[in-house]
Amino acid sequence: MQLKAGRDGDDRNDSAGRAILMAALALPGLIGVAGAAHADSAPEQGSISLNYLDYRDWQPGLDRIKVHTPAIDVLAPVAGVWAVQASLVSDIISGASPRYHTAISGASSMSDHRVAEDVGLTRYFPQGTINAGFAHSGENDYQSRAFSFGGSLSTEDKNTTGHAGIGVSNDTINPVNQVVNDAKKHTLELMLGVTQILTQNDIVQADLGHVIEQGYLSDPYKFLDNRPDERSRNTLLLRWNHHFEGSDGTGRFSYRYYTDTWEIRAHTFAFEYVQPFSQGWTVTPSARYYTQSAASFYFDPDYDPNYGPPVPLGYVFGSVSSPDQRLSAFGAATLGLKVEKAVARDVQISFKFEQYEQRCDWRLFGSGSPGLAPLYARVLQLGIVKTW
Repeated sequence: MQLKAGRDGDDRNDSAGRAILMAALALPGLIGVAGAAHADSAPEQGSISLNYLDYRDWQPGLDRIKVHTPAIDVLAPVAGVWAVQASLVSDIISGASPRYHTAISGASSMSDHRVAEDVGLTRYFPQGTINAGFAHSGENDYQSRAFSFGGSLSTEDKNTTGHAGIGVSNDTINPVNQVVNDAKKHTLELMLGVTQILTQNDIVQADLGHVIEQGYLSDPYKFLDNRPDERSRNTLLLRWNHHFEGSDGTGRFSYRYYTDTWEIRAHTFAFEYVQPFSQGWTVTPSARYYTQSAASFYFDPDYDPNYGPPVPLGYVFGSVSSPDQRLSAFGAATLGLKVEKAVARDVQISFKFEQYEQRCDWRLFGSGSPGLAPLYARVLQLGIVKTW
């Protein structure tokens, strides 16, 4: 069967001979862990990718975070049945992050440099794969090490593929304000899913994820941020890729449901359309909508008249609480556009732009948290891929 449902994610591993199943609907790796799922067949070509990402976010009257991220990714086939993947990322972060809610008076200057490395090894079999990975991320106040292991198994006709993975990470936190010293955080991630070819033009995928976090989960740089020391997270991800015969384009639809023991419930709806043109051009517009409820211990900016901001009414010092806007109830929309150009048989360049906006009154299935300023973000990404 010749598949036309298209790929999800970048095409750095492109090879006509192995675009069978999961390459058409590239399975997500475990969050923050090396060892993403691969196609059913070993890559016939190696590749090196260079990317540069420029990110900034802001609120009315407050220019917040700026991030500059160069990255390199290398994929190398070995002996026809193995593949080695490695990447190196460097984040340069600067700006001002509010310590509570969106109060400008509470903003604090910040700068940091993060370096992350990961390496993964995949063994390919006639009807499946096994992969393992290691990842490290380090900055002056945070160190993280992660291991992952996963695999996939297909039916004989390659129309159905099951996949599973496990990841473990151990983090050490040493904030510069010395709120804690050598605080630990441990994470266990599990993923189970299936990919199914429906027709020549349609592929669907369903993934279940379960994450358990234990240890220091608070934000040491936010006043009155005292979170529970355990959190369980569950996700359901549904994807559908459909190839349109008339335009030769591919639509990618996805829905993600999220729930955790902090009582956050979230929905993500996403769509992108990949349209190839002549002379090696590809244009991909995208749209995404996200909505969530607030964590049970998030408190609104309704401050105590005696203590003042950011102390909430009736607050007992030391109790579980957080003013972190990321834990509030809100809705958010992202619009994006990616343009790619094959400048030679083995070289491809790309440019991607995304604009994000978050507002409390954009929440679905309930009211948003009051008193929060809108949050805006912009992402620019440049990339070049060379295959051999």
